[in-house]
Amino acid sequence: MVSHVQIRKRQPDRRPGVLHRASAGAKPERQTAIRNERARTHLRWRVTSGTLFVMFGVILVLFFSSDLFYVRSVQVRGNDFLAREEVFAFSSIADFHMFWLDPEEIRRNVLRSSSIADVTVELGWPPNLITLLVQERQPAIVWSEAGNETWIDIQGRIMPARAAMPGVIRVNVVVDAFKGPSATLTDLKRLDKAVVLGALRLQEFLPTGTDLDYDPINGLGWTNEQGWQIWMGIDSSAGMSRKIDEYQAYVNNLNSRGIEITELNIANPDAPFYKILWGR
Repeated sequence: MVSHVQIRKRQPDRRPGVLHRASAGAKPERQTAIRNERARTHLRWRVTSGTLFVMFGVILVLFFSSDLFYVRSVQVRGNDFLAREEVFAFSSIADFHMFWLDPEEIRRNVLRSSSIADVTVELGWPPNLITLLVQERQPAIVWSEAGNETWIDIQGRIMPARAAMPGVIRVNVVVDAFKGPSATLTDLKRLDKAVVLGALRLQEFLPTGTDLDYDPINGLGWTNEQGWQIWMGIDSSAGMSRKIDEYQAYVNNLNSRGIEITELNIANPDAPFYKILWGR
């Protein structure tokens, strides 16, 4: 009897794919690494920001506590006659902190000085917080009144005399023995510009080094080599040339006639007059 044996081919051992789910409470390894990195980054930022905050705090404390950042003096350039201390006083910024400095306000303060025509303000860092570039007014005449000298510029602005100025024309205010000075600059901010220009114009016709006189009625004049008091009024135009010509004509005429005078007044060229020496 033949037995029929069914021979089955051995099938390969296959196991069905199974999706393994993480058990409750467990975290995937990748997510854990990402979260750890985020935590470290956040910590680094907090440390960095904290460090910067502390640094800025220290810097601010240094800025407001260190004497280096407070104005104790200034650098001044361009000054020939003004002292640095005087310019600093006009600036009105002593003991100011550098954060409180306003260049425009400093400029306005410095320009209060009658001796300064212009100023440029430069802000910097310690040790030179402030630099002031000044342009001084130049004297056109030296005004002498009762022994006190004053400088006056071409525009008639009055300022203190600060040095001897041998090359600048000197104008002496005439003093009346009974009335005192016949003119004064007290409470004036500037002199009539015509007086300054007239003095400069008259200087062109006189010997070098001749001082001028001033009287509010007779104007400008001088004492000539013969001891005559000459008055020319105030004339800054070409009219001064006419007066000088008339003066020379009078000198020649009076000398030729042997007439001695004390005063020749040509303030009004249409009505000149002279005073004869008393007793002659």
